Amino acid sequence: MDFDLTPSQQELLCRVAEMARDRFAPRAADYDERAVFPAEDFEDLFREGLLSAVVPADYGGLGLGPYSGDVFTLWMITKELAKADLSLARCWEGHSNSLVLLAGLADEKQKTRWFEGVVKRGEKWVAWSGEPLSSAPGEKSSFGTRVEKTAGGWHVSGSKVFCTSAGGADWAILLVNTEGPGGARHASASPEGLLMLACDLSDATVTFDGSWWNPIGMRATVSHRVCFDRTFIPEDHLIGGPGQYLKDGWQTCFIPHYAASFLGAAEGAYDYAMEHLKRQNKGGDPYVQQRVAQMALNLETAHLWLRHVARLWETGKYEEAKLAGSRARYAIEHLAEETVRHSIRACGARSLNRPSPLERIYRDLSFYIRHDNDDHILSMIGKSLLGQPFDPSFYKP
Repeated sequence: MDFDLTPSQQELLCRVAEMARDRFAPRAADYDERAVFPAEDFEDLFREGLLSAVVPADYGGLGLGPYSGDVFTLWMITKELAKADLSLARCWEGHSNSLVLLAGLADEKQKTRWFEGVVKRGEKWVAWSGEPLSSAPGEKSSFGTRVEKTAGGWHVSGSKVFCTSAGGADWAILLVNTEGPGGARHASASPEGLLMLACDLSDATVTFDGSWWNPIGMRATVSHRVCFDRTFIPEDHLIGGPGQYLKDGWQTCFIPHYAASFLGAAEGAYDYAMEHLKRQNKGGDPYVQQRVAQMALNLETAHLWLRHVARLWETGKYEEAKLAGSRARYAIEHLAEETVRHSIRACGARSLNRPSPLERIYRDLSFYIRHDNDDHILSMIGKSLLGQPFDPSFYKP
């Protein structure tokens, strides 16, 4: 499909696609089996100058992002990574989205320091918010952080879960609330209570509990429980102002980025199915033909949705972009799920036998789309159309 990409954008995406196909995809099954961070993949991304894709050009990066005039290229990079390994794409998302926050909210001194670490030393970033306000059945421990103001900074105590890239990242943006546990999704606190604090993960008071993480899919995201034992965060590690993450709607920048990963997983399933069907000479089956056609239509529709949302960001139509991103995220989730189902039905039961890539895609996508509740997303879209109050960031009732 023609998306009006420049030659340099096309060259970049071709380079990423080749890396994903030749290097990342062959490693994916092993990372998944061992549930370990895709460290070699990130080393390759750093060596190829891609780890700084979102770093502004003035600081040595490629300058991609929603407020930088080119977010579609970023999303297409993510799509290519997700085709190879959806867990890798999620870790990459966390890094890239963190750099979007630094580019938009960090002060000049912070940018100079932290972007240099990314560009010159390959430092990896992530943002952690997850603090469920109640335990699930079978969970023996509670989660949540408490923040105490102290001389020259803050002490953070407690724990977070779903901490993507735990043990693999070098820095984490901690979304913590001065009014008590809950992170960015605090049920009752005012927006002003939410702080974003940059935490050096080499600090000895930060520890990782991998025993909590044993999911059906997305295993290589190593989204462990992370514990903080009065971890000191200096004042100059505060990113932006109190509550700015919520008041400025920064979460809405990242919602369509998740959809780009869903699309990559679906495209990976489609590519697997096409190769399998040709090898098995099943192209003459009319039902297989229908499934192939539907998969191709789904992928084209998803690409068009992302291109539409990207143009809104890139032309400064930010309020439209924020709402359109949720629509795209909802639509692409269902298009991706349907595409994977068609792939499985067309290829048969053997496609779900390890180490089939389709088996891993099925598990990973099934888990990752639970990042947000699609019922709440659809309800939010309805509220926006009916002129009712709605939360475009976290879809809270």
